[in-house]
Amino acid sequence: MKRVAVLGFLAVALTACSGPAATSTSSPSAAPPTATPEPTATPSPAGPPKFTAKVSKVGRDRLPYSWRPGCPVPYQDLRLITMTFWGFDKKAHTGEMVVRKTVTDDVVTVFEKLYDWRFPIKRMELVDVFKGDDYDSIDANNTSAFNCRPATGSSNWSNHAYGEAIDLNPLQNPYVTAGGGTAHKNARAYTTRPLHKPGVINPGDRVVKAFANVGWEWGGYWTGTKDYQHFSKGGG
Repeated sequence: MKRVAVLGFLAVALTACSGPAATSTSSPSAAPPTATPEPTATPSPAGPPKFTAKVSKVGRDRLPYSWRPGCPVPYQDLRLITMTFWGFDKKAHTGEMVVRKTVTDDVVTVFEKLYDWRFPIKRMELVDVFKGDDYDSIDANNTSAFNCRPATGSSNWSNHAYGEAIDLNPLQNPYVTAGGGTAHKNARAYTTRPLHKPGVINPGDRVVKAFANVGWEWGGYWTGTKDYQHFSKGGG
């Protein structure tokens, strides 16, 4: 009799402790938790564009001042190079230059190196922008090539008239007389060499060597008068 009483007591106690059955509070239609997306890397800013150069024929209409009948080369033998250059503002720009078709490879080779070195160039436009006026082009610090004109102080054709000469940063690299003077007032601070400033060309530097490697000579090596801006195929 005692055994039955004890068992009954235990059954009542277990029922009181367990309480009502637990019920689920989640809805059967609830969506599973969304996974947190993986963080993505922020792309780094793009660097300067690569050097490009396009060589194309140049029409007579692009040379209204720099070419005329009687020039030593026909305009059909000239080529327009549209290429990238590095500016003094530390940005890439696109410039234009007209040269003889036989030297386009030389010019592209050198100016690609100048761009890779981040050698700064102020501007690169056809001299026709300045109505063919060499003085105005130089005064504007314009890097240019073809211009059907005589050599400075001579009645003979300049190498520019053949499309085989380039004036590079004429403000930083002026034409300097044997007496040390220059016709351009804005270039007077650049008449001596060596001079270590942006855009300046010095004897034996990598700019001079780059041109020399393709057979071009530098006017900075002339005796007496120095033409620091001037490079030409074979000299002169």
